[in-house]
Amino acid sequence: MQIATDTLSSSPISQKNFLAETIDLPAARQDYSQYKVIRRNGAVVAFEPGKISIALTKAFIAVRGGQSAVSSSMREIVAQLTGEVVHALTRRRPGGGTFHIEDIQDQVELALMRSGDHDIARAYVLYREERTRERAKQQKGQVASGQTATVLHVVENGQRIPLDPARLMIRIESACQNLGDTVDAGLIVKSMLKDLYDGVPAEEVRKSAVLSARALIEKEPAYSFVTARLLLDDIRYEVLDEEVAHEAMQSRYAEYFPEFVRKGIEAGLLDEHLGQFDLALLSEALVADRDLQFSYLGLQTLYDRYFLHVSERRIELPQIFFMRVAMGLALNEIDREARAIEFYHLLSKFDFMSSTPTLFNSGTRRSQLSSCYLSTVPDSLDGIYEAIKENALLSKFAGGLGNDWTPVRAMGARIKGTNGKSQGVVPFLKVVSDTAVAVNQGGKRKGAVCAYLETWHLDIEEFLELRKNTGDDRRRTHDMNTAVWVPDLFMKRMQEDQEWTLFSPSDTPDLHDKFGKAFEEAYVAYEDQAARGDLTLCKRIPARQLWRKMLTMLFETGHPWITFKDPCNIRSPQSHVGVVHSSNLCTEITLNTNEKEIAVCNLGSVNLLAHIVDGKLDQAKLKQTVTTAMRMLDNVIDINFYAVAKARNANFRHRPVGLGIMGFQDCLHKLGISYASREAVEFADRSMEAVAYHTYWASTELAEERGTYATYQGSLWDRGILPQDTLELLREERGGHVKIDASSTQNWDALRDRIRQHGMRNSNCLAIAPTATISNIIGVSASIEPTYQNLYVKSNLSGEFTIVNQWLVNDLKKQDLWDEVMIADLKHYDGAISKIDRVPENLRNLYATAFEVDPQWLVEAASRRQKWIDQAQSLNLYMAGASGKKMDELYQLAWLRGLKTTYYLRALGATTAEKSTVHTSTLNAVPTQHEPHTGSLAHTAPQQCAIDDPECEACQ
Repeated sequence: MQIATDTLSSSPISQKNFLAETIDLPAARQDYSQYKVIRRNGAVVAFEPGKISIALTKAFIAVRGGQSAVSSSMREIVAQLTGEVVHALTRRRPGGGTFHIEDIQDQVELALMRSGDHDIARAYVLYREERTRERAKQQKGQVASGQTATVLHVVENGQRIPLDPARLMIRIESACQNLGDTVDAGLIVKSMLKDLYDGVPAEEVRKSAVLSARALIEKEPAYSFVTARLLLDDIRYEVLDEEVAHEAMQSRYAEYFPEFVRKGIEAGLLDEHLGQFDLALLSEALVADRDLQFSYLGLQTLYDRYFLHVSERRIELPQIFFMRVAMGLALNEIDREARAIEFYHLLSKFDFMSSTPTLFNSGTRRSQLSSCYLSTVPDSLDGIYEAIKENALLSKFAGGLGNDWTPVRAMGARIKGTNGKSQGVVPFLKVVSDTAVAVNQGGKRKGAVCAYLETWHLDIEEFLELRKNTGDDRRRTHDMNTAVWVPDLFMKRMQEDQEWTLFSPSDTPDLHDKFGKAFEEAYVAYEDQAARGDLTLCKRIPARQLWRKMLTMLFETGHPWITFKDPCNIRSPQSHVGVVHSSNLCTEITLNTNEKEIAVCNLGSVNLLAHIVDGKLDQAKLKQTVTTAMRMLDNVIDINFYAVAKARNANFRHRPVGLGIMGFQDCLHKLGISYASREAVEFADRSMEAVAYHTYWASTELAEERGTYATYQGSLWDRGILPQDTLELLREERGGHVKIDASSTQNWDALRDRIRQHGMRNSNCLAIAPTATISNIIGVSASIEPTYQNLYVKSNLSGEFTIVNQWLVNDLKKQDLWDEVMIADLKHYDGAISKIDRVPENLRNLYATAFEVDPQWLVEAASRRQKWIDQAQSLNLYMAGASGKKMDELYQLAWLRGLKTTYYLRALGATTAEKSTVHTSTLNAVPTQHEPHTGSLAHTAPQQCAIDDPECEACQ
């Protein structure tokens, strides 16, 4: 056994030959030159994964027999274990770094235990303990003989300086300040010193502090704040070119802010009008202590992707970032400084957060601040390629796209100009998919587009297969989302097991613009024509057959999303001037589109958790937040940079915005309410009613100050019909089939009177977006999502982050249940506590994870919210033990409850694999198409929700 352990720190001459004879290890063939290993004597050597495989192989031989033990199955096990160890080490340092030899051996030990090879793991542990005792004995002898420990030196600016442990401890203790006795600076310093070596660069010392603190987050979530503060020290050093203690930052912020504005303008990054503000006044408004609110994930995300930089060196600090965004949104205000300070406080206190494009670009020379763009693609070659060009231009400046493709003629339709036949929609969608890859969003995130098609389109069956991994790849779109636009008539035909007819829109052009009873009449008339033989390019199929295929593809590929045409149009305030032909990339926007108008929506989200005070929703604070937030969103319309004229025209005519919410699950935790409960549904209803009431009130106040939007006359607002009133309109058009609670608590009559007097500033006001990234920034649960897992590793473009449910940890601590065993159990059960018997039942119910909550509760809560929302919501649905029957019932319920749209279905198969047969060393978030899941899930849809997919962070 000795040789097995020693191999990790020594390099036998026969290593390469031995490795070649035993296993073919992919990890051994990769380049790990950016990684180093610190040996126990302080020497720094190259990191060679091959040594890990050799150590494991020799350990198997030492315990289980001679060379005959080197079988093909053993080689496979060693290769698997080595890969797990290497992944566990490198994932925490994606850009390279150092590992201590003990860290490597710890991971080897964990891998052996998880693999079920307990005899080898036991021998490995016992030998390590023996060697530790021997080293301690040797060190004791060295101290007795007068030998002194080696002094470590740090290299900074080319000079070797002795490492000062006392100074290091002061820095770490400062980061732990005011976090109580749950964090221990000594643990971080001890871990750091283990990873340092003589001659270590100063930047490596700073990086080591962050990494050492980060490793403790899974044991104590408060270390996330410690890690953030250590990262903050590094950011200050980079920006200010010196180490600055937090206590000095209030004055330092005031000094640096005018310098930042000057630098930004000189570098061509900032709008020169920012230099015309009273910078001294704004400097005094910055609050340095708000830097301490960040969790590690939030601050790292800002640093990596949002802070402005010159030649890859950041020039922004957190509070300056928020002020820059606020100034950009206040450019056209009369009292710019007062409004900028008002906007700054709202952002920096985490009460509200603008969407990612606004955070990226506010105050810059190319201020593309809008989140979503919706377009209708016309049925002509010029029109199609014009639409693709518009996609590219909008994507360039960080806009998410939704395309309505229903007008484009189907395969086999006649082309008059050539007397040929059309190839249909699908070949063009391949071009759209490739364009999304070629033109990413400002170089900051992957381009993203969703194509919509109505279910009566003759190409619908092939459209449903676009995301399959089999078939002709030229007719597949692996990098584009898809959604079906479902009329109510189809749902009624499907429920009644009737036939459904598919048409080419070149033969039935008016179906695209009709909805409700008018659509039904026109559709039946076309069916009559087809029955008489007047329309030959059509196809009749059982409606249930098409429905089953939609659900099957949704389960297998994550697409198409199912969205409902008629509720989106019948309940639209703008039905008097157009038609909603699709939703957007994330299914929360429902705005009119046509060949002359590209709909635009400007998003931001209220942090609902920040408005729960003394066990209830603070209405006064919420009103204040929403009033300021709506002003910010309305300003976006006027300040925004429009890459396409059609988008500018539409936005100025209708002035739609989309105020949403986030932190819903955190609110339930704070209130002690289970997501799967009537109380949660009631809270969803009342909280959304309050947000809606104050939002619509804020828009009518803006109308009084600034005037109504251009197309207000004749709108539902103008007719005194509010969003909740439109449920009766939907019921009338459907002939029933609407079952929604209609209760209310706010003074809606007063609001109706005010709108009648002053009108509305915005055609649309509310939309609940995914908040994929902005919720990370402020450290709350995303959007209206249930808890994904109580402990997991989240992957996004900034790296991998351990996420622990702080609410659960707090409750477990109260019952003295938070310990190493609980952490291990949470890892084993993929972050779920339902199978951990020692957890009380009330906590298991309260902290049930997304797949443990019956998805019908998600639909019920969403239906209560939808009652108040003039647009829609990004509603992800989670289903464990997914089956066709369950999916059928769930989506029919969504339709019956009047939902306008649904988003991703995140489904697990009915069975799960045995833990011993899979890799459980990683606590990965939901897998993506490009990263197959390696956990215990037997099936999960290959393409998953934007919340955890590092390649898809949607419009937020």
